[in-house]
Amino acid sequence: MEIEKLLDELYSYSMHGIKLGLENIKTLCKEMGEPQKDYKVIHVAGTNGKGSTSTTIETILLEAGYRVGKYTSPHILKFNERIRANGQDITDEDIVKYYQLVKDIVAKTGLRPTFFEMTTAMMFKYFSDLKLDYVVLETGMGGRFDATNVCEADICVITNVGLDHIEYLGDTIYKIAKEKAGIIKNCPKVVVADSNSEFLKAISEEKAEIINVLEKYKDARMKLDFKKFVTRIEIGEESYDFSLFGDYQFKNFLTAYEVVTELGIDREIIKKACKKVVWQCRFERYFEKPLVILDGAHNEDGMRELCKIIEQGYRSDEVVIITSILKDKDVKHMLKLMRKISDNIVFTSLEDNPRGTTGEKILEQLEDKRGCLVENDMKKAYEIAKNLNKKIIVVCGSFYTLSKFKEEIDG
Repeated sequence: MEIEKLLDELYSYSMHGIKLGLENIKTLCKEMGEPQKDYKVIHVAGTNGKGSTSTTIETILLEAGYRVGKYTSPHILKFNERIRANGQDITDEDIVKYYQLVKDIVAKTGLRPTFFEMTTAMMFKYFSDLKLDYVVLETGMGGRFDATNVCEADICVITNVGLDHIEYLGDTIYKIAKEKAGIIKNCPKVVVADSNSEFLKAISEEKAEIINVLEKYKDARMKLDFKKFVTRIEIGEESYDFSLFGDYQFKNFLTAYEVVTELGIDREIIKKACKKVVWQCRFERYFEKPLVILDGAHNEDGMRELCKIIEQGYRSDEVVIITSILKDKDVKHMLKLMRKISDNIVFTSLEDNPRGTTGEKILEQLEDKRGCLVENDMKKAYEIAKNLNKKIIVVCGSFYTLSKFKEEIDG
Protein backbone atom coordinates (compact mmCIF):
# COMPACT_ATOMS: atom_id res chain seq x y z
CA MET A 1 0.00 0.00 0.00
CA GLU A 2 1.35 3.46 -0.90
CA ILE A 3 2.24 5.42 2.24
CA GLU A 4 -0.07 8.39 1.47
CA LYS A 5 -3.03 6.10 0.88
CA LEU A 6 -2.23 4.17 4.05
CA LEU A 7 -1.97 7.37 6.14
CA ASP A 8 -5.31 8.56 4.75
CA GLU A 9 -6.77 5.26 5.92
CA LEU A 10 -5.10 5.61 9.33
CA TYR A 11 -6.37 9.19 9.71
CA SER A 12 -9.88 7.96 8.88
CA TYR A 13 -9.97 6.36 12.33
CA SER A 14 -10.34 9.95 13.60
CA MET A 15 -13.98 9.66 12.51
CA HIS A 16 -14.47 7.42 15.53
CA GLY A 17 -13.87 10.59 17.54
CA ILE A 18 -12.02 10.97 20.82
CA LYS A 19 -12.97 8.22 23.25
CA LEU A 20 -11.14 8.29 26.55
CA GLY A 21 -10.83 4.75 27.90
CA LEU A 22 -8.44 1.81 27.99
CA GLU A 23 -10.50 -1.16 26.79
CA ASN A 24 -9.49 -0.94 23.12
CA ILE A 25 -5.77 -0.43 23.78
CA LYS A 26 -5.74 -3.23 26.39
CA THR A 27 -7.21 -5.63 23.84
CA LEU A 28 -4.78 -4.54 21.12
CA CYS A 29 -1.78 -4.92 23.44
CA LYS A 30 -2.96 -8.32 24.69
CA GLU A 31 -3.27 -9.57 21.10
CA MET A 32 0.30 -8.37 20.41
CA GLY A 33 1.78 -10.06 23.50
CA GLU A 34 1.86 -7.02 25.85
CA PRO A 35 4.73 -5.15 24.09
CA GLN A 36 4.39 -2.16 26.43
CA LYS A 37 6.05 -4.25 29.18
CA ASP A 38 9.31 -4.78 27.27
CA TYR A 39 11.15 -1.56 28.22
CA LYS A 40 11.41 1.02 30.97
CA VAL A 41 8.88 3.83 30.56
CA ILE A 42 9.17 7.51 31.42
CA HIS A 43 5.56 8.70 31.17
CA VAL A 44 5.06 12.43 30.51
CA ALA A 45 1.78 14.33 30.92
CA GLY A 46 0.95 18.03 31.23
CA THR A 47 -0.71 20.94 29.46
CA ASN A 48 2.44 22.60 28.11
CA GLY A 49 6.09 21.56 27.86
CA LYS A 50 5.57 17.82 27.31
CA GLY A 51 7.37 17.76 23.97
CA SER A 52 10.38 19.85 25.00
CA THR A 53 10.79 17.87 28.23
CA SER A 54 10.42 14.52 26.48
CA THR A 55 12.91 15.44 23.76
CA THR A 56 15.45 16.65 26.32
CA ILE A 57 15.17 13.38 28.27
CA GLU A 58 15.47 11.42 25.01
CA THR A 59 18.59 13.33 23.90
CA ILE A 60 20.34 12.87 27.25
CA LEU A 61 19.58 9.14 27.41
CA LEU A 62 20.88 8.71 23.85
CA GLU A 63 24.06 10.59 24.79
CA ALA A 64 24.44 8.18 27.72
CA GLY A 65 24.44 5.26 25.28
CA TYR A 66 20.95 3.85 25.81
CA ARG A 67 18.57 2.60 23.13
CA VAL A 68 15.68 5.06 23.36
CA GLY A 69 12.22 5.51 21.87
CA LYS A 70 10.03 8.60 22.02
CA TYR A 71 6.31 8.97 21.31
CA THR A 72 4.87 12.48 20.89
CA SER A 73 1.97 14.29 19.23
CA PRO A 74 0.94 16.12 17.17
CA HIS A 75 3.39 15.94 14.28
CA ILE A 76 4.36 19.10 12.40
CA LEU A 77 5.12 17.93 8.87
CA LYS A 78 5.08 14.13 8.78
CA PHE A 79 3.30 11.42 10.75
CA ASN A 80 6.73 9.71 11.14
CA GLU A 81 7.78 12.39 13.69
CA ARG A 82 5.40 10.91 16.29
CA ILE A 83 7.37 7.66 16.67
CA ARG A 84 11.16 7.97 17.03
CA ALA A 85 13.70 5.30 17.92
CA ASN A 86 17.39 5.93 18.56
CA GLY A 87 17.08 9.50 17.26
CA GLN A 88 15.38 8.58 13.97
CA ASP A 89 11.76 8.90 12.84
CA ILE A 90 9.99 5.64 12.02
CA THR A 91 10.38 4.76 8.31
CA ASP A 92 7.48 4.60 5.86
CA GLU A 93 8.16 0.85 5.51
CA ASP A 94 7.75 0.30 9.25
CA ILE A 95 4.59 2.40 9.34
CA VAL A 96 3.15 0.06 6.69
CA LYS A 97 4.32 -3.05 8.60
CA TYR A 98 2.94 -2.06 12.02
CA TYR A 99 -0.26 -0.52 10.68
CA GLN A 100 -1.06 -3.77 8.88
CA LEU A 101 -0.34 -5.75 12.04
CA VAL A 102 -2.71 -3.64 14.13
CA LYS A 103 -5.30 -3.46 11.36
CA ASP A 104 -5.42 -7.28 11.21
CA ILE A 105 -6.06 -7.40 14.96
CA VAL A 106 -8.87 -4.84 14.61
CA ALA A 107 -10.47 -6.98 11.89
CA LYS A 108 -10.13 -10.12 14.04
CA THR A 109 -11.51 -8.56 17.24
CA GLY A 110 -14.16 -6.26 15.77
CA LEU A 111 -12.84 -3.26 17.73
CA ARG A 112 -13.57 0.33 16.70
CA PRO A 113 -10.37 2.08 17.80
CA THR A 114 -9.59 5.78 17.44
CA PHE A 115 -6.68 7.16 15.41
CA PHE A 116 -4.66 7.68 18.61
CA GLU A 117 -5.32 4.13 19.82
CA MET A 118 -4.15 2.74 16.48
CA THR A 119 -0.92 4.75 16.47
CA THR A 120 -0.25 4.00 20.16
CA ALA A 121 -0.59 0.25 19.52
CA MET A 122 1.75 0.51 16.51
CA MET A 123 4.29 2.38 18.63
CA PHE A 124 4.26 -0.10 21.53
CA LYS A 125 4.96 -3.06 19.23
CA TYR A 126 7.57 -1.23 17.11
CA PHE A 127 9.56 -0.24 20.21
CA SER A 128 9.30 -3.77 21.60
CA ASP A 129 10.68 -5.32 18.41
CA LEU A 130 13.64 -2.91 18.52
CA LYS A 131 14.49 -4.09 22.06
CA LEU A 132 14.82 -0.56 23.43
CA ASP A 133 16.04 0.24 26.94
CA TYR A 134 13.85 3.28 27.58
CA VAL A 135 10.71 4.76 26.04
CA VAL A 136 9.77 8.39 26.70
CA LEU A 137 6.01 8.28 26.39
CA GLU A 138 3.97 11.45 26.01
CA THR A 139 0.23 11.31 26.71
CA GLY A 140 -2.13 12.48 24.00
CA MET A 141 -4.71 14.06 26.30
CA GLY A 142 -5.18 13.88 30.04
CA GLY A 143 -3.70 10.74 31.53
CA ARG A 144 -6.03 8.39 33.40
CA PHE A 145 -7.94 7.24 30.30
CA ASP A 146 -5.31 8.14 27.72
CA ALA A 147 -4.35 5.21 25.45
CA THR A 148 -0.71 5.43 26.61
CA ASN A 149 -1.79 4.63 30.18
CA VAL A 150 -1.90 0.87 29.58
CA CYS A 151 1.79 0.76 30.57
CA GLU A 152 3.47 0.87 34.01
CA ALA A 153 5.94 3.74 34.30
CA ASP A 154 9.30 3.75 36.08
CA ILE A 155 9.16 7.54 36.48
CA CYS A 156 6.19 9.84 35.82
CA VAL A 157 6.37 13.49 34.81
CA ILE A 158 3.53 15.99 34.99
CA THR A 159 4.90 19.27 33.69
CA ASN A 160 2.01 21.57 34.64
CA VAL A 161 -1.74 22.02 34.24
CA GLY A 162 -3.76 24.71 32.47
CA LEU A 163 -7.40 24.91 31.47
CA ASP A 164 -7.17 22.98 28.19
CA HIS A 165 -9.54 20.31 26.77
CA ILE A 166 -12.04 21.16 29.51
CA GLU A 167 -14.85 19.36 27.64
CA TYR A 168 -13.01 16.07 28.23
CA LEU A 169 -10.92 16.58 31.37
CA GLY A 170 -12.89 18.92 33.63
CA ASP A 171 -13.35 22.65 34.15
CA THR A 172 -10.98 23.30 37.07
CA ILE A 173 -7.24 22.92 37.58
CA TYR A 174 -7.91 20.32 40.27
CA LYS A 175 -10.11 18.17 38.03
CA ILE A 176 -7.70 18.32 35.09
CA ALA A 177 -4.70 17.60 37.34
CA LYS A 178 -6.59 14.65 38.82
CA GLU A 179 -7.00 13.20 35.31
CA LYS A 180 -3.33 13.74 34.46
CA ALA A 181 -2.30 12.21 37.79
CA GLY A 182 -3.99 9.02 36.61
CA ILE A 183 -0.71 8.00 34.92
CA ILE A 184 1.01 7.61 38.30
CA LYS A 185 -0.71 4.37 39.39
CA ASN A 186 2.09 2.23 40.93
CA CYS A 187 4.93 4.54 39.92
CA PRO A 188 7.19 5.36 42.90
CA LYS A 189 8.15 8.92 41.81
CA VAL A 190 6.51 11.78 39.98
CA VAL A 191 8.44 14.85 38.84
CA VAL A 192 6.40 18.07 38.55
CA ALA A 193 7.08 21.69 37.62
CA ASP A 194 4.03 23.59 38.85
CA SER A 195 3.33 25.39 42.12
CA ASN A 196 -0.45 25.79 41.74
CA SER A 197 -2.05 24.64 45.00
CA GLU A 198 -4.98 22.86 43.30
CA PHE A 199 -2.54 21.05 41.02
CA LEU A 200 -0.37 19.94 43.94
CA LYS A 201 -3.44 18.83 45.94
CA ALA A 202 -4.51 16.52 43.10
CA ILE A 203 -1.03 15.05 42.66
CA SER A 204 -0.52 14.53 46.40
CA GLU A 205 -3.58 12.27 46.51
CA GLU A 206 -1.62 9.64 44.57
CA LYS A 207 0.76 7.23 46.33
CA ALA A 208 4.03 8.51 44.89
CA GLU A 209 6.93 10.63 46.05
CA ILE A 210 6.48 14.10 44.52
CA ILE A 211 9.61 15.92 43.39
CA ASN A 212 8.71 19.53 42.54
CA VAL A 213 11.66 20.97 40.60
CA LEU A 214 10.47 24.52 41.28
CA GLU A 215 11.08 23.85 44.97
CA LYS A 216 14.09 21.53 44.72
CA TYR A 217 15.99 23.88 42.38
CA LYS A 218 14.65 27.19 43.69
CA ASP A 219 18.20 28.58 43.81
CA ALA A 220 18.94 27.67 40.18
CA ARG A 221 19.36 30.60 37.80
CA MET A 222 18.79 31.17 34.09
CA LYS A 223 19.59 33.81 31.49
CA LEU A 224 18.65 34.07 27.83
CA ASP A 225 21.57 34.62 25.46
CA PHE A 226 20.11 36.47 22.46
CA LYS A 227 23.40 36.24 20.54
CA LYS A 228 23.74 32.45 20.64
CA PHE A 229 20.03 31.80 21.29
CA VAL A 230 20.71 29.43 24.18
CA THR A 231 19.19 29.30 27.65
CA ARG A 232 22.09 29.46 30.13
CA ILE A 233 21.22 27.61 33.34
CA GLU A 234 23.17 27.46 36.60
CA ILE A 235 22.49 24.74 39.17
CA GLY A 236 24.85 25.15 42.11
CA GLU A 237 28.39 25.33 40.72
CA GLU A 238 27.42 23.71 37.40
CA SER A 239 26.51 25.61 34.22
CA TYR A 240 24.45 24.24 31.30
CA ASP A 241 23.92 25.79 27.84
CA PHE A 242 20.49 24.53 26.82
CA SER A 243 19.78 24.69 23.09
CA LEU A 244 16.03 25.20 23.57
CA PHE A 245 15.50 28.93 23.98
CA GLY A 246 13.06 30.64 26.33
CA ASP A 247 12.12 31.35 29.93
CA TYR A 248 9.66 28.44 29.93
CA GLN A 249 12.44 26.09 28.76
CA PHE A 250 14.09 26.63 32.16
CA LYS A 251 11.33 24.60 33.85
CA ASN A 252 11.43 21.99 31.08
CA PHE A 253 15.19 21.60 31.50
CA LEU A 254 14.93 21.27 35.29
CA THR A 255 12.23 18.62 34.86
CA ALA A 256 14.32 16.61 32.39
CA TYR A 257 17.43 17.15 34.53
CA GLU A 258 15.69 15.70 37.57
CA VAL A 259 14.47 12.65 35.63
CA VAL A 260 17.89 11.76 34.20
CA THR A 261 19.59 12.47 37.54
CA GLU A 262 17.17 9.98 39.14
CA LEU A 263 18.29 7.51 36.46
CA GLY A 264 21.95 8.06 37.43
CA ILE A 265 23.12 9.95 34.33
CA ASP A 266 26.47 11.74 34.78
CA ARG A 267 26.43 15.57 34.78
CA GLU A 268 29.08 15.80 32.06
CA ILE A 269 26.84 13.74 29.76
CA ILE A 270 23.93 16.06 30.60
CA LYS A 271 26.10 19.10 29.72
CA LYS A 272 27.03 17.65 26.33
CA ALA A 273 23.51 16.49 25.51
CA CYS A 274 21.65 19.68 26.46
CA LYS A 275 23.55 21.56 23.72
CA LYS A 276 22.21 19.09 21.13
CA VAL A 277 18.47 19.10 21.88
CA VAL A 278 16.40 19.87 18.77
CA TRP A 279 12.63 20.34 19.01
CA GLN A 280 11.10 21.98 15.97
CA CYS A 281 8.66 24.87 16.23
CA ARG A 282 9.66 25.81 19.78
CA PHE A 283 11.29 29.20 19.20
CA GLU A 284 12.87 27.58 16.16
CA ARG A 285 15.12 29.83 14.05
CA TYR A 286 13.91 28.99 10.56
CA PHE A 287 15.74 31.76 8.66
CA GLU A 288 18.56 34.03 9.80
CA LYS A 289 18.13 36.85 7.24
CA PRO A 290 15.54 37.98 7.95
CA LEU A 291 15.32 36.35 11.38
CA VAL A 292 12.20 34.16 11.29
CA ILE A 293 11.09 32.38 14.46
CA LEU A 294 8.53 29.58 14.44
CA ASP A 295 6.84 28.93 17.77
CA GLY A 296 4.01 26.53 18.57
CA ALA A 297 2.28 28.90 21.00
CA HIS A 298 -1.27 27.62 20.42
CA ASN A 299 -3.04 28.50 23.68
CA GLU A 300 -3.01 31.40 26.13
CA ASP A 301 -0.28 29.96 28.38
CA GLY A 302 1.98 29.19 25.42
CA MET A 303 1.43 32.66 23.96
CA ARG A 304 2.22 34.32 27.28
CA GLU A 305 5.56 32.48 27.43
CA LEU A 306 6.43 33.40 23.84
CA CYS A 307 5.65 37.05 24.53
CA LYS A 308 7.85 36.97 27.63
CA ILE A 309 10.83 35.99 25.47
CA ILE A 310 10.15 38.54 22.72
CA GLU A 311 9.75 41.40 25.23
CA GLN A 312 13.24 40.76 26.59
CA GLY A 313 14.94 41.03 23.20
CA TYR A 314 12.84 43.30 20.97
CA ARG A 315 10.66 46.40 20.96
CA SER A 316 7.12 46.08 19.58
CA ASP A 317 8.06 48.20 16.53
CA GLU A 318 10.80 45.65 15.67
CA VAL A 319 8.43 42.68 15.50
CA VAL A 320 5.95 41.47 12.87
CA ILE A 321 3.74 38.46 13.58
CA ILE A 322 2.17 36.05 11.08
CA THR A 323 -0.64 34.15 12.76
CA SER A 324 -3.76 32.06 12.48
CA ILE A 325 -5.54 30.54 15.49
CA LEU A 326 -7.96 27.62 15.74
CA LYS A 327 -11.47 28.82 16.58
CA ASP A 328 -11.78 26.57 19.67
CA LYS A 329 -8.90 28.42 21.39
CA ASP A 330 -9.13 31.54 23.58
CA VAL A 331 -8.58 33.78 20.55
CA LYS A 332 -9.29 37.15 22.22
CA HIS A 333 -6.79 36.70 25.05
CA MET A 334 -4.13 35.33 22.68
CA LEU A 335 -4.57 38.38 20.42
CA LYS A 336 -4.34 40.76 23.37
CA LEU A 337 -0.98 39.21 24.30
CA MET A 338 0.30 39.41 20.70
CA ARG A 339 -0.68 43.06 20.48
CA LYS A 340 1.67 43.95 23.35
CA ILE A 341 4.76 42.63 21.55
CA SER A 342 4.07 43.63 17.94
CA ASP A 343 2.90 46.76 16.13
CA ASN A 344 2.24 44.70 13.00
CA ILE A 345 0.25 41.47 12.70
CA VAL A 346 -0.56 39.63 9.45
CA PHE A 347 -3.58 37.33 9.84
CA THR A 348 -3.76 34.31 7.58
CA SER A 349 -6.13 31.40 7.05
CA LEU A 350 -6.55 27.89 8.41
CA GLU A 351 -10.02 27.41 6.91
CA ASP A 352 -8.96 24.14 5.26
CA ASN A 353 -8.83 22.74 8.82
CA PRO A 354 -12.22 21.83 10.39
CA ARG A 355 -11.22 23.74 13.53
CA GLY A 356 -9.70 26.65 11.59
CA THR A 357 -11.06 29.89 10.19
CA THR A 358 -10.11 32.85 8.00
CA GLY A 359 -7.83 35.76 8.84
CA GLU A 360 -10.81 38.14 8.55
CA LYS A 361 -12.74 36.33 11.29
CA ILE A 362 -9.74 36.37 13.63
CA LEU A 363 -9.06 40.07 13.00
CA GLU A 364 -12.70 40.85 13.92
CA GLN A 365 -11.90 39.76 17.49
CA LEU A 366 -9.03 42.24 17.87
CA GLU A 367 -9.96 45.61 19.38
CA ASP A 368 -6.95 47.66 18.24
CA LYS A 369 -6.55 46.91 14.52
CA ARG A 370 -3.84 49.50 13.74
CA GLY A 371 -0.92 48.01 11.79
CA CYS A 372 -2.85 44.78 11.21
CA LEU A 373 -4.02 43.25 7.95
CA VAL A 374 -5.31 40.03 6.43
CA GLU A 375 -3.62 37.89 3.77
CA ASN A 376 -5.03 34.38 3.65
CA ASP A 377 -2.35 33.15 1.24
CA MET A 378 0.69 32.10 3.32
CA LYS A 379 3.31 32.95 0.67
CA LYS A 380 1.88 36.43 0.19
CA ALA A 381 1.59 36.91 3.96
CA TYR A 382 5.30 36.12 4.30
CA GLU A 383 6.22 38.57 1.51
CA ILE A 384 4.21 41.31 3.26
CA ALA A 385 5.97 40.55 6.58
CA LYS A 386 9.41 40.64 4.93
CA ASN A 387 8.68 43.95 3.19
CA LEU A 388 7.97 45.60 6.55
CA ASN A 389 11.74 45.29 7.23
CA LYS A 390 11.45 44.48 10.92
CA LYS A 391 14.19 42.85 13.04
CA ILE A 392 12.19 39.67 13.60
CA ILE A 393 9.26 37.82 12.04
CA VAL A 394 7.38 35.53 14.45
CA VAL A 395 5.08 32.82 13.07
CA CYS A 396 2.78 31.48 15.80
CA GLY A 397 -0.78 30.68 16.89
CA SER A 398 -1.14 27.02 15.90
CA PHE A 399 1.03 24.07 14.93
CA TYR A 400 -1.11 23.88 11.78
CA THR A 401 0.01 27.43 10.91
CA LEU A 402 3.65 26.41 11.35
CA SER A 403 3.17 23.26 9.30
CA LYS A 404 1.60 25.30 6.51
CA PHE A 405 4.47 27.81 6.67
CA LYS A 406 7.09 25.06 6.44
CA GLU A 407 5.31 23.38 3.53
CA GLU A 408 4.87 26.59 1.53
CA ILE A 409 8.00 28.59 2.45
CA ASP A 410 11.08 26.56 1.61
CA GLY A 411 13.68 26.64 4.38
